[in-house]
Amino acid sequence: MAEPAYLGEFEHLLLLAVLRLGDGAFGADIARELERRAGRTVSRGHLYTSLDRLEDKGLLRWKAVAGTAAREGLPRRLYTVTPTGLAALRSARDVLRRMWRGLDGVLKEPAS
Repeated sequence: MAEPAYLGEFEHLLLLAVLRLGDGAFGADIARELERRAGRTVSRGHLYTSLDRLEDKGLLRWKAVAGTAAREGLPRRLYTVTPTGLAALRSARDVLRRMWRGLDGVLKEPAS
């Protein structure tokens, strides 16, 4: 079995946002989820470039969904995490758990 793909921090956050949104997610929903949960505001260009990169890595896929009247019928992309993307997230989670193990006391807030 191949090694899971390495995830940069932003890629990690994007995949988690898509997972949190359930049965697929549109770009605008992903951006809102990132801002709400991670406090990260992202430009459309950065968002879609990163989503395309995750697709190229096989971690994410999208399908075209019929557009609405508000979008003048333009199709929208509905994103889902692939099984390879899930494996990459599991691997990243496990690495972070190992790295954090034993450090809780080091990062305690100082008493005021």
